[in-house]
Formats: sequence, C-alpha cells, structure tokens
Amino acid sequence: MRVPNNRVAARSAAASARSTLARLTAAVGTAGLAAAAADPGLLAVVDQHAAAVRDSLHGDRRALTVAALAGYAEGVRAAAVEHGWQPPVEPVDWSQPDWLLTRLLAVCALARSLDPRHLA
Repeated sequence: MRVPNNRVAARSAAASARSTLARLTAAVGTAGLAAAAADPGLLAVVDQHAAAVRDSLHGDRRALTVAALAGYAEGVRAAAVEHGWQPPVEPVDWSQPDWLLTRLLAVCALARSLDPRHLA
C-alpha cells in the first residue's frame, strides 16, 4: 500500500520542525531555561519575549504549533545571520543575554509547553 505524498510530506515537515527545535534547545534552551528557572528577572524577560512571539504568530486566534515555532526561530536566526550575528561558540552568559538569544530562548519555552517530548 502506498502512502499519499501529502501525508508523507506532512510527516517530514513535522519531523523537520521537531528537529529544528531540538537543535535550538540543545544550543540555547536547556541551559537558558535552567538559568531562567533560577533567575526570576530572566524568567520575566523570557515570558515577555514568549508573549511577543505568541502575538506575532497570532497565538491568541489559533493554536501555536511546533512547525510555526520552528519556522519563526529559523526566520529570526536567518535574519540575524544576514546582519552579521554569529551563534555563540562558548556557553551563553544568561545573566545578560542579548535580544536574539532571549527571543530564541522564548521559542524554546513555548515549544516545551506544546510538546515536551522533542526537548528531551
């Protein structure tokens, strides 16, 4: 039995989105979310960024999805790279993270609330 192409594509897209968020979580999410849990100030900033991401994805009108969050994160990261941003090569100092890392951390927090399995 053959699986229709659109079902295969949908599964591939979902797997790609989960993979993108898993890589993001490994790069900034795990350490950043741990730092935010220990620092109420950082947690508040991450929450503000998460609200802004949710708003930009119209999360008040439709449910957020892993695919939407992955696409958002990739778009933000790609725009930053175009403007000369380089991903950190050393552990991030979460006591004063820049805007971009905080925004990406907010995406990780939102993704964790949607589907904690892909962040394991």
